[in-house]
Amino acid sequence: MTAVSPSAATERATEFVSAHLRDATALGRRAGELVHDPASLVTKLRDGLAALAEPGYRESETVVVPGIGPFLGVRQPLLAAVSRGLRAALRRDRPAALLDVAAALHREPLTELRWLGIDLLERTITAEPELSWQLVRAEARHASEWVTVDRLAHAVARGILAETYRWAELEQLVYSPSRWERRLVGSTIATLPHVGRHPAELAAVVRHGLPLVRDLIGDAEPDVQKALSWALRALAAIDLDATGALLQAEAAVARTTRDGNRAWVIRDSLAKVPPPLSDELRSSLDGIRRQPGAASTSRAHATAIGFETLGVDVPPAARATVDRP
Repeated sequence: MTAVSPSAATERATEFVSAHLRDATALGRRAGELVHDPASLVTKLRDGLAALAEPGYRESETVVVPGIGPFLGVRQPLLAAVSRGLRAALRRDRPAALLDVAAALHREPLTELRWLGIDLLERTITAEPELSWQLVRAEARHASEWVTVDRLAHAVARGILAETYRWAELEQLVYSPSRWERRLVGSTIATLPHVGRHPAELAAVVRHGLPLVRDLIGDAEPDVQKALSWALRALAAIDLDATGALLQAEAAVARTTRDGNRAWVIRDSLAKVPPPLSDELRSSLDGIRRQPGAASTSRAHATAIGFETLGVDVPPAARATVDRP
């Protein structure tokens, strides 16, 4: 087999990251020394990140991540190094001090700064849960692209593992009018097995996660669909029997109603489903495709619309779905 040589662009990116990796870690450590002056800490990070940015990368990311806000163009390995340095510098500080920093970063329009704040929430959400969850909710409400949502899923996953009643946070989001909040449901379910690996934790992911996927499958938004198929692949790796039963049931619904939204999620989740079940499901969905402009058919969407039609008071989370155009 002939080896494939990396492109010139890839080589340049690798060289740039290698040349700046030490500076990125040092930037995080220096900024962390300003923990008791969050405004100065943010300024230090902002100025330092500008030196780590690549204009060409910034332009390419606006294509890969539609909807991304103000963005300098710092590659993920360098941003991860800044984050590691920052967290190392803050490892002996009280969670309350870290929350002040996370809140200051959250208020910044620059995307990389907000991502660094989200990383800090992974530590604070177990020690200072109430205030951390407030920041998590605020970040989810203001999310406008998938990278922020999937990054936030790590903090949400840690919060749920620490306090299992926090599954209710995701149960509310299935009714959200924001596709990014609905995506957070699937992203968190998919992330949880990588955060908690104890058998009891994994069993809880299946027990709580499958009903949430069941509520959302049929959602018309591709960003939500991708997160749901990701979640189903993660769930299949934990409990193939339970996940397979859900896939079979939803495939039957898709066949009966010619539901392309539902069929796409099922097909995209089959990488973790072995034959003969995967072959059976693919065959049963043959010819059923997503249609542009097709409405959501999810149970969560139907519940919200059903409350409105019956004139019944809508639950707060569902009301948002009904009232928002």
